[in-house]
Amino acid sequence: MKNTVAFKTITGRDAVYKAYDAFLGNMGIPHEEVNVDTRFGKAFVIAAGKKDAPVLVLLHGSGINSVMWIKDMEKYSEHYRVYAVDLQGEPGKSDGKQLSFEGSDFDNWLHDVFAGLSVEKASIAGISLGAWLALKFAIANPQMVDKLVLLCPAGVGPQKTSFAYVSLFHMLLWGEKGVERLFRKVNGGKPIPQEIMDYQKLLGNNFNFRREQVPLFSDAELTQLTIPSILFVGQKDVMFHSLKTAQRYRNLVPDAKVIVLREAGHTLIGLVDDILEFLQN
Repeated sequence: MKNTVAFKTITGRDAVYKAYDAFLGNMGIPHEEVNVDTRFGKAFVIAAGKKDAPVLVLLHGSGINSVMWIKDMEKYSEHYRVYAVDLQGEPGKSDGKQLSFEGSDFDNWLHDVFAGLSVEKASIAGISLGAWLALKFAIANPQMVDKLVLLCPAGVGPQKTSFAYVSLFHMLLWGEKGVERLFRKVNGGKPIPQEIMDYQKLLGNNFNFRREQVPLFSDAELTQLTIPSILFVGQKDVMFHSLKTAQRYRNLVPDAKVIVLREAGHTLIGLVDDILEFLQN
């Protein structure tokens, strides 16, 4: 894979960072902004919660950054030391060089983040690409993961090839309104707050979206998972075959809890209480 960088232009990156800082400035809880050294570059982390509490690591999906976790961190930080990590090569504040999905670069990167934060073991919650990374890391480093929360993970069930055509159709036919319709479609048809919609459009205009498919985990990789895990998928997911994801994970990781949300899309929200119940029991 030829490595590319997250942002199309420096100007676009700066606009995203300015909006990012505004979200951080309005956080409802005390937090820290941490930069961690990895062998691939700097990793940016939002940290909250008591430093002696059990650790929960949050990994966002592609095309977004840790802003997506800010509201959820208010509840999580009551029980955990929470680290929301910007994935490298995505439109956040970590190093912009995009790592290959093949090989061990991505899980080595997260291992370096753990080391930089002095984390020996943590629960991990990830969504989409972040859930793929959570799985990849747990398979490579099972001794470092307490529990896994997987929200519409990549790498378990097949991606929908039709999504690229759906995206192009919305953008060409309706322009900016089409982009808004597309985001709502990804969200399962549910409304999106305007400030989040505006931020997603800002990211979409300035991010070099990755075109390669995320590789599927092998049966052998998934069957070796013994870490307690819970998987959520939305039946209206336009990006992944969610029912195939749920069935394959249920078959290969029989001790896992698998939940299909019939009215949800790819972007799963409002699950903090369900996740906390799983993590604490």
